[in-house]
Amino acid sequence: MALARLYSCAALGVAGIRVTVETHLSNGLPGFAIVGLPETVVRESKERVRSAILNSGFEFPSRRITINLAPADIPKSGGRYDLAIALGILQASRQLPSASADSAPPMVLGELNLAGKVCRVPGVLPALVKARANNQPIFVPAANAPELALLDYAAARQVESLAQAVALLQAEANGDDLALTPSGATVPTDLTSNLAPHRDGPGPADIKGQWRARRAIGIAAAGAHNLLMVGPPGSGKTLLANCLVNLLPALSRAEALEVATIHSIANLPVQQASDYFIPPFRAPHHSASTAALVGGGHKLSPGEITLAHQGILFLDELTKFNSQALEALREPLEAGAITISRANYRETLPAQFQLVAAMNPCPCGHWGDVRQECQCGTMAIQRYLGKLSGPLLDRFDLIIEVPALTAQELLLPEAVPVDETALRTEIQRTRKLQLDGRGTLNSRLSAREFSKHCKLGKQLQQHLAQVLDKLGMSARASHRIIRVARTIADLDSSDVVSKTHLEEAVLLRRFQLKRIK
Repeated sequence: MALARLYSCAALGVAGIRVTVETHLSNGLPGFAIVGLPETVVRESKERVRSAILNSGFEFPSRRITINLAPADIPKSGGRYDLAIALGILQASRQLPSASADSAPPMVLGELNLAGKVCRVPGVLPALVKARANNQPIFVPAANAPELALLDYAAARQVESLAQAVALLQAEANGDDLALTPSGATVPTDLTSNLAPHRDGPGPADIKGQWRARRAIGIAAAGAHNLLMVGPPGSGKTLLANCLVNLLPALSRAEALEVATIHSIANLPVQQASDYFIPPFRAPHHSASTAALVGGGHKLSPGEITLAHQGILFLDELTKFNSQALEALREPLEAGAITISRANYRETLPAQFQLVAAMNPCPCGHWGDVRQECQCGTMAIQRYLGKLSGPLLDRFDLIIEVPALTAQELLLPEAVPVDETALRTEIQRTRKLQLDGRGTLNSRLSAREFSKHCKLGKQLQQHLAQVLDKLGMSARASHRIIRVARTIADLDSSDVVSKTHLEEAVLLRRFQLKRIK
C-alpha cells in the first residue's frame, strides 16, 4: 500500500481554494477512481494521465488507484488537476520521491495532453497568490508565463512537460534549492511609470469637429466619470468611446494584478504581462443578458462589469439593452462590487468600472439631425426614451449631445490641432493629484470624502440650488455635477471650485433635461 500527497488549487469567484490531491495505490483488480466531487472534465483526466505517464517514459501501475480531491464539498472542474494526479501516481508507485518531512508538498496546476505536455489552464493567478500566502512552491504551465511574470513569486516554477516537473521534484529531493531554478521573465520595473502601454486605436486627433464631446471625454478620463452620449448614427459616438479608453494612463501594479486575476479566472489569456497594465475595454452586444453583464450562472463566472474592472464598460445602443439588465448595473455603479447569490454559492466580485454609453435620440436616430428629417412621432420618442429609468440616468456624471456634422465640417482641417501627448500627460497629472490628495478619483469619493473635498462657497451653493430648482435635478445629480466641477478645477490646477467650473459641469448634463426627461 502506498500513499502520496500533493496540492492543487480550485477557483471560486476570484479567490483560490487549496485542494489536497491524495493518491492511494492498493492491491486488487486494476482500477482508477477519482472522488471529491469531480466534474466530467476531471473524471476524464484518467485517460489523459495514463497516456501522459506512458508517453513520458514512466510506468503506469497496474494496481487499484484512488484519487481523493479534498475538501470533498467543493466542485472540481477543468483539467488543472491532471499534472498533480500524474505526479501523485508516480510518487505513490515509488517512481518519484515524495517531499521531505521538513518541506511542504508543492502546489501543482496543469492540464496534460496525451504526449505529456503541460497545457495552459485558467485561474493560475489566484493559485499563485494562495501559494505565496502559504509560502509553498508551485508548478504552473509555461503557457501561463505572463501571469507568473506579473506576480514574480520566487518559488513558482514554469513547467512544459510532465518529465520536466518530475526532474524538478527529483532535484528538490536531492537537496537542490528549488528557488534557484529560473522562473522566467518579469515585468519591467519602469512599466507603470510610463503613459503607455496603449492599445492601437484612435485618439482625439482622429475626431473631426465635436469640440464639446472631445472636452467631455477628457474630463471623463481625468476623473473616471460615467458618460452618456446621445446623437444620430454616424456622429462619432463609438469613435469617442474608443478615444476615451486610449486617454487613460497605464494601471498600477496592484490594479494590474486585480485585472490579471479576473482575466485568469475568465480564461482570457494575453500575449505578455505588460498587456495587463492596459485598462480593460469591454463592449458587449446589446443582446447580452443580465447574467452576462453582472455574472453568475450554475458555475460562477465573472460578468462584463467584472471583466471591465479598472477600465471601461461601453454600452452602445443603450436603449436596446434589456431593461432588467440595465437596472442591475445601478448597485455596482455605486458600490464598485457585485454580490452574486445563488443556491450553491454567494460570492462578491469586484466591479469598479467606468460606464460609457451611447444611444440615438429617437427610434429612427435622426431627431435633431441636420442631414435627415426625423420620421418618429412624439409618442414613439417618449416610449423610446422611457426605456431608461431616472435612477439609471442619475448615475451618469456627463450627458452630452453628439450632433451630426455637415460635409463641410468633416472636410475642413482643425483650427487648433490636438496634442494627444500633452492631453494624456494632463490627464495623468490630474489623476495623480486626486489619488495623492484624496486617495481615490473624484467619481469614487465616499459621502464623507465628498463633503471634505468638494466644498462649495456659500454663493456657489445658492447659485447651484437655483439651477437645480430650475432644471428639476435630483440630489444625486447635483452631487454628480459637483464631482465633475471638482475634476474640471483639478484640470485647471485650481484648489477651489469656481463658478466657471460649476457652470461647465452643469452644461455637460443639461442635455438630459432638454431631450430625455
